[in-house]
Amino acid sequence: MALGAQATDVTWMILRETLWLAGTVAALGIPAALACTRLLTSVSTMLFGLQPTDPVTIAGTTVLLIVLAAIAGYIPARRAAHLDPVIALRT
Repeated sequence: MALGAQATDVTWMILRETLWLAGTVAALGIPAALACTRLLTSVSTMLFGLQPTDPVTIAGTTVLLIVLAAIAGYIPARRAAHLDPVIALRT
């Protein structure tokens, strides 16, 4: 912001990094979770009324993860966007 960036640019920069990280975790985690359910047969005994590879549950959990990551990233992004550039440069 001290070099001319707008508050919305700073907010989107931080949110973009947060959502990229959440998307990467989801892209790596879904195949890993599916591989683990095939390896561990005891997982299906702990799920009541669900299959270990239920696509609705996996998609819902992934969307929930990304939404929570966006909310968690918005708080520091908003704080960074409203920071006074002079104070940031002094510290």
